[in-house]
Amino acid sequence: MTDPRYIGRFAPTPSGFLHFGSLVAALASWLDARAVDGRWLLRMEDTDPPREMPGARDAILQTLERYGLEWDGEVVFQSQRHHAYAEVVERLFNMGLAYACTCSRKQLEGYDGVYPGLCRNAGHAREGAAIRLRVPELLYRFDDRVQGRFEQHLGREIGDFVIQRRDGLYAYQLAVVLDDAWQGVTDIVRGADLLDNTPRQLYLQELLGFAQPRYLHIPLIVQPDGHKLGKSYRSPPLEVDQATPLLLRALRALGQEAPLELQGASPAEVLAVARQQWRPERIARQMSVPEVELR
Repeated sequence: MTDPRYIGRFAPTPSGFLHFGSLVAALASWLDARAVDGRWLLRMEDTDPPREMPGARDAILQTLERYGLEWDGEVVFQSQRHHAYAEVVERLFNMGLAYACTCSRKQLEGYDGVYPGLCRNAGHAREGAAIRLRVPELLYRFDDRVQGRFEQHLGREIGDFVIQRRDGLYAYQLAVVLDDAWQGVTDIVRGADLLDNTPRQLYLQELLGFAQPRYLHIPLIVQPDGHKLGKSYRSPPLEVDQATPLLLRALRALGQEAPLELQGASPAEVLAVARQQWRPERIARQMSVPEVELR
């Protein structure tokens, strides 16, 4: 089956180098697009300069190329999209759909991560404040292609959420929705740690009149102590000379076939076979997979 209208994307954050968990997410996204002759875009989510690691942007691009994960078109950098984010924040604020919040982290302790609406009707000035989006008392639900039905009551489980931080930087929820719509993304393949972010994004899409993409959330690769592989836990970066064995291991993590005869193949040859054999229904319907089981 082919679907030339399919547009997927991979959106790494340059706060560190790609690790095995990143590879599994990138590979799933790439295969889901290429299996139907769709497009695969690359977007650098570099909206938080203090967290960015020097040299990480170039290292990410080089690693993807060495592993054969080629993208379509130019790389989009969110740091060059601030004007678009600012325009939408201004519009939502002026319409009364968003408001200024001066709450400190200490003030919000004890609310279990659900914003209690302390500044909702306070009428604070925007200067030096965060901007929060008012959320409705509604249940948002969607059918994930792997994880199945997921639902969340935004008012009770999340509360009004930040779309622009008090330091002026734009929040992930806002940037990801605007850029996916701007790039025409039809399918989002990403880690299961972002599953509970999706209802917030559905609400923003609805509010701004955007089409809802299809979602596929893959299990996270976790270390023996239960932590997900990530930059904050010093997960080892991907090695260039290990592309083929790591691609095969990533395929196993996704429940896909990884034939022994491909052990001596090039990354391009592994990807060509994997593209033909991609079966997303084989991905485990669970939130995480222990890395130790994949060795």
